[in-house]
Amino acid sequence: MSQTNNIQENSAQISLLQKEAKQLLSKLIATPSFSKEEDKTADLIQDYLYQKNVKTERVKNNIWAMNLHYDEAKPNILLNSHHDTVKPNKGYTLDPFSPIENVGKLFGLGSNDAGGCLVSLIACFLFYYDQQNLPYNIILVASAEEEISGHDGIELALNSLPPIDFGIVGEPTLLEMAIAERGLMVLDVVATGKAGHAAREEGESALYKILPDLNWFRTFQFDKVSELLGAVKMSVTVIETDNKQHNVVPSSCKMVVDVRVNELYSFEEILATIDKNVQATVTPRSLRMRSTGIAFDHVLITSGLKLGKGYYGSVTTSDKALMPFPTLKMGPGDSARSHTADEFIYLNEIEQGVSTYIQLLSTIFTS
Repeated sequence: MSQTNNIQENSAQISLLQKEAKQLLSKLIATPSFSKEEDKTADLIQDYLYQKNVKTERVKNNIWAMNLHYDEAKPNILLNSHHDTVKPNKGYTLDPFSPIENVGKLFGLGSNDAGGCLVSLIACFLFYYDQQNLPYNIILVASAEEEISGHDGIELALNSLPPIDFGIVGEPTLLEMAIAERGLMVLDVVATGKAGHAAREEGESALYKILPDLNWFRTFQFDKVSELLGAVKMSVTVIETDNKQHNVVPSSCKMVVDVRVNELYSFEEILATIDKNVQATVTPRSLRMRSTGIAFDHVLITSGLKLGKGYYGSVTTSDKALMPFPTLKMGPGDSARSHTADEFIYLNEIEQGVSTYIQLLSTIFTS
């Protein structure tokens, strides 16, 4: 039986999975799951899969499972999204933990980012879970700490998994393909001077010493401009000295620089250029959230194109940055709704998410 026929002949199963996905999302919304506090939603996801006779594994608040007929000789596809949320902002007019359905929308914290993606991927996993003779294994991971890029999230989960060949990361993209993603690097830039009394023109102002570096960050342009992500962007976002007294020349001045890196540069290349051009001491806080890209001829992308999907470069970062294998970021919902007051997802977006993920895997299996 072809994968296309398989989908057509199992339309009733898909309809049921779509219905259950919406029900599961409502339960997730009603269960607070701030980053590092996702134990209750982890329990909920694990219980739901248990009811489906799916064996799960858990490492802290990350839940993962493999298809029933897992074969070590076959390549592995990862299906991943997260079940943690940010805290609700003060603009909410609705209870963020009350899943409210109204005019085709499901309201609630985490409904759009990334609950709709997560339940759609779970439904897709369940559709293929007990099918035999699949050309790939399917591994589902519902991960924690994505919103804070925590060390006990997807990185921890991946340590427990067999090698992954490629993956789908569920984030709200209007079901378009985010094939590249900006990296994020935060720099602490410190200039050192010498303290002194301002009235007597003593000392050496670290604030004045750092000004040429500040101007360099403001004006410098890296040569390589991505067709998907544009230019590398550096922004000085914080500047402070080591004293708060008006009559003391500061001996130290610190800037914080937000650097958004396109997929054409490594962090090491960016840092090497910075070190050649600034006098202050530059220290990156982390090198984890790297820019990513996926080859245009990868089966993930060619399969998505066959389904009529468009593609773009994403300016936001996700757990995709922490995966050392090719990944496609795609999912139901709209990134513009993420972290907004009265967050919502359209119910039909969840239905489309389930069917799209199933169709994408079907196309991959037959490529």
